Amino acid sequence: MKPSRLTSLTALVLFTSIASAHDTWVETHTNLIRTGDAVYIDLKLGNHGNEHRDFRLASKIGLEDCTLDVLDPAGKPYDLKPRLVDTGYAPKEGYWTGKFVAAAPGLYTVAHTLDKVVNHGRPIRAIKSGKAYFAVSPSLDRPDPESATGFDRPLGHPFEIVPQTSPVLPMGPGQPLKVRLLFKGKPMPGARISFIPRSDELTEEFDESYERMTDENGLATFTPKTGDQYLVVAHHTAEDESSDEYDLTAYAATLCVFVPEICPCCGE
Repeated sequence: MKPSRLTSLTALVLFTSIASAHDTWVETHTNLIRTGDAVYIDLKLGNHGNEHRDFRLASKIGLEDCTLDVLDPAGKPYDLKPRLVDTGYAPKEGYWTGKFVAAAPGLYTVAHTLDKVVNHGRPIRAIKSGKAYFAVSPSLDRPDPESATGFDRPLGHPFEIVPQTSPVLPMGPGQPLKVRLLFKGKPMPGARISFIPRSDELTEEFDESYERMTDENGLATFTPKTGDQYLVVAHHTAEDESSDEYDLTAYAATLCVFVPEICPCCGE
């Protein structure tokens, strides 16, 4: 009985330690702006509830251990951290937000990374990545989807969600969103990906309406039925990745997708 109890206790501590960590994500107030206009980008920390499957804020991330860049259509990065404004009254309240003015048309990528050793009862190395996309068009009247390319280009994050269909143009209810999950540059099969809507709550265990398992090529597809903001989330725990400083490595990847009620390309 003693070995069994010890094993159960170890598993409980491991689960509690990993579950105590929060996810980070980036989101924009819109996915389409006119050339020369501004987009507001938020960096958030949360979704600790419902097995890391919600939009609830938990705290506010420290900027010293993370990166936040906007990549223009040519791939040129712009560091957004110096432009961020604190929305909270207290150090751990609110979130960070920044304004970015897009000078050229095309698809823009918001990229965030975090690599930090955290301790919630035991030391764990947390490696996180977050992405969001927005398109810039000379006109908002029927923008050209061919101008919003490059979304399927991996950024080289250790754990990364890469769209295989455009997350911006065309995008609306009924438009399939296909993603590929990469772990150290290779497709990761058999992983759970949650497509979390802001306006609804996932059921316990596995929610077949909003969750998918990746196939042998690391692919998963979700088709939104209504307009909403969706947080696409994946996790992976590598117990064999340890050092003198941490016991294991916990990976998390997020992708925030803005789905309008009407597709701006086709008006449907």
